[in-house]
Amino acid sequence: MLLRAERPIPSIAVARRSPWALLRYVPNPKTTPFTFGYLVVLLATTLLLEFADPALTTRLLQLSSTDAHNLWRRPLTSLLSSAIWLPGENWLVYALIFAIAVAPLERRFGARRTALVFLAGHIVATLVTELPVMALISAHVLPNSAGHWLDIGVSYGFFTTAGALVFLLPGRARLLALAATEAFIAAIWLSDDPTSLDSIVTLLGHAFAAHFGLLVCGPWLRERIRRPSPDFAG
Repeated sequence: MLLRAERPIPSIAVARRSPWALLRYVPNPKTTPFTFGYLVVLLATTLLLEFADPALTTRLLQLSSTDAHNLWRRPLTSLLSSAIWLPGENWLVYALIFAIAVAPLERRFGARRTALVFLAGHIVATLVTELPVMALISAHVLPNSAGHWLDIGVSYGFFTTAGALVFLLPGRARLLALAATEAFIAAIWLSDDPTSLDSIVTLLGHAFAAHFGLLVCGPWLRERIRRPSPDFAG
């Protein structure tokens, strides 16, 4: 026997997500000010390299490079300014990378903590890779030319934030993301001249930055979740 329901059975509504909803993942000055501001700076320096006088841009890059020779002569200037340039004109690629790895961390932990993780990774990975080069040049194991290559970019900071983000993922997702990060690092190395000294140094820097984020920054951020501090809220 069929019984008449006291209340009409509601129809199952199929949720349709508006394409505009995806815009919330795009870095913007309100929700991700650090990521957005950094991308604006990178866009400005990319346009400068494209349209400014080549002699000027060459000089600016030389002053900003964190190669061993420049790092010894002007450590603070090179450490800070090297992270505002991109190697090439692939700003859109880096915008996508920042949206995937840096912006999610900022949405969860705020601009200040994200900036601290990013800059710490950039500085520490640079020193860890370039100080041994300095020592080997001083010991005459490496030629002086090994301290004069152009070393700029944001990859150390990016891989540090990516490593921290990987640590915060649950279970199997963490393993898959870690494998993808390691594969990405290997692909960058193989796409360059893998036997050259600068490529090897960069490979070690990328690997160190990713694991610094994974083993140091990630646990530090998780501890901030357990014990939030209003003094460092982004």
